[in-house]
Amino acid sequence: MKVEIVDWQAVASWHWDLKDDSITDELCGICRVAFDGTCPNCKYPGNECPLILGAGCQHNFHLHCILQWLEQDTSKGLCPMCRQVFEFRKDFNTVTKDINSLLMLIDGHKSMRDREVDEEFDSFDDDLRMND
Repeated sequence: MKVEIVDWQAVASWHWDLKDDSITDELCGICRVAFDGTCPNCKYPGNECPLILGAGCQHNFHLHCILQWLEQDTSKGLCPMCRQVFEFRKDFNTVTKDINSLLMLIDGHKSMRDREVDEEFDSFDDDLRMND
């Protein structure tokens, strides 16, 4: 018996290999789309919009979602879900323009928070001097 294949179509699926059993939430904390899907700004899922895994608070986001959040001055560099200072795990094989933008935004918010703390201490010192 001889079999002749007339037509063949390949089907594939993929998912992010997070290598972390502690990650149970499979939705972006901002857009609420599954990590295996695309963020609202992307056409196709994959390396152009990687997952950003939170280092301190353990909340996870699509890259473009957290970028849009941190670009707002009102975010103050805080996680949109728990309001802790947002830091992310830097376990990327490639550094893209968007990852550099994310690093710059986080550093910018950090320096703004530092300036605000310095100004608060300066005003506190001035108040103490006035009371003396």
